[in-house]
Amino acid sequence: MTQWSFITNHARALLFIAGHPDARLRDLAAALDVTERNAYGIVTDLVTSGYVIKEREGRRNRYHIQDHLPMRDTIGRELTIGEVLDLLADRGSPSDGSATATT
Repeated sequence: MTQWSFITNHARALLFIAGHPDARLRDLAAALDVTERNAYGIVTDLVTSGYVIKEREGRRNRYHIQDHLPMRDTIGRELTIGEVLDLLADRGSPSDGSATATT
């Protein structure tokens, strides 16, 4: 039987990055059970789309999710990345309701 998931690798990558903003691509690939090349492509897609900002810190990268941005292809009202991450990862939301770039 073919394995499949309701959550795409891009969404799973966002969840992983939210919890591990300084993780290496190797770590992301292992968490997603994909190749490093696939992990690189996913991160590139997220950075190019503006959902993740990649910042160089010495020899490593640090990732910042732009959780105030709207999700793509949502049904009904437009949800933000942060609202979806809050639901999936039980992160909780900022008490003042302001949108900030997190993790």
